[in-house]
Amino acid sequence: MNKLKCTVSYDGTNFSGYQIQPKSRTVQAEIEAALKRMHKGNDIRIQSSGRTDKGVHAKRQVFHFNTELTIPSHRWKKALNTLLPSDIRIVAVEEVSENFHARFDAIEKEYRYFILNTNEPDVFKRNYTHFDPDVINIEKFQAACKKFEGTHDFTSFCSAKTTIKGSRVRTLYKVSCHKQEDIIMVILRGDGFLYHMARIIVSVLLDVAKGKMSMSEIDTLFSVKNREYAGMTIPPEGLYLWDVIYEKDN
Repeated sequence: MNKLKCTVSYDGTNFSGYQIQPKSRTVQAEIEAALKRMHKGNDIRIQSSGRTDKGVHAKRQVFHFNTELTIPSHRWKKALNTLLPSDIRIVAVEEVSENFHARFDAIEKEYRYFILNTNEPDVFKRNYTHFDPDVINIEKFQAACKKFEGTHDFTSFCSAKTTIKGSRVRTLYKVSCHKQEDIIMVILRGDGFLYHMARIIVSVLLDVAKGKMSMSEIDTLFSVKNREYAGMTIPPEGLYLWDVIYEKDN
């Protein structure tokens, strides 16, 4: 039995999310369907580094699976891409040790969120950026980013629908934003993310950058540990799972 680690990119626009759902098109279901064809009708279950929501994209999601087939890694990549739809692309395939786990061995994840800051929306970017025509103060935006770096309890920045029972303490190694022409890019890199955490954080950062929230209110949000105080969850279209890091990647 061989274990393979796969890195995959996908356009989340026409998916109901990553994880398998009844009667819905998902990334996991498409990949497992392709693997089933390669294994002559036998079901193959994949394990990923995590799941993404409906409309969220991925540059480098990671999953693993076990197989009895003996195919060189480069041929796996070509074979899977031949069977997969055009909005999913296998980026890399490598054989790993039998104790590797795509989720539990990940030491860091990076998300990026893209905001189109123009007077008028762009029909060609509507599925890949969040449109916001308001005046956004980049200096305030960047200063607010620093508030989120470090180890915190992110309860106020986690969806009330989360099923997590354990600690909501996470460490963000880097939170930053950059503006190039009409696009604002927010980078969030940390040891793990709660349900909707990245999108809620970006929403709060925008409120500060627009003058709707003060910098000190971010401290209050951390202390109250209540999702109701943190405002809206920004739409998914601008969010990308950018990378998943493992020990040997460093």
